[in-house]
Amino acid sequence: MFFHIVLERNMQLHPRHFGPNLRDKLVAKLMKDVEGTCSGRHGFVVAITGVDNIGKGLIRDGTGFVTFPVKYQCVVFRPFKGEILEAVVTMVNKMGFFAEAGPVQIFVSNHLIPDDMEFQSGDMPNYTTSDGSVKIQKDSEVRLKIIGTRVDATEIFCIGTIKDDFLGVINDPGAAA
Repeated sequence: MFFHIVLERNMQLHPRHFGPNLRDKLVAKLMKDVEGTCSGRHGFVVAITGVDNIGKGLIRDGTGFVTFPVKYQCVVFRPFKGEILEAVVTMVNKMGFFAEAGPVQIFVSNHLIPDDMEFQSGDMPNYTTSDGSVKIQKDSEVRLKIIGTRVDATEIFCIGTIKDDFLGVINDPGAAA
């Protein structure tokens, strides 16, 4: 799920950046350092939407660097247990498949795939129904439900299922061929 939150960060800036564009340099450095990162507590930082406040700088002894406290608004993506997501399959093997929903990687075990789907090995490994009407392979789009998350300091891992009503393949690239 996406959230709009306010965060704080101490930014260090080299003295060569001091001048009339100091604020712009701080905001550019903040965007470069923060966007695309993941914190276990808040989730993946998708975009900075605004800078609320830049506090007074504190000169670091011996280096000349100045540390500025910066308060900013950002959009974060944090998946939760029970959430329904649409994801793109990135890898299929006999243990299950991996899919990506934005920055988060989700593993769906073969035990969490409907019983009527069998693993097919070969050039393009996939899970196929007995009548061949539905196929999960690399680049397939699936709707899945998150049943578990593990949060590290800098990463979020998820376990998903497609063994529920209205879940499964929503777009099969192999069907168009």
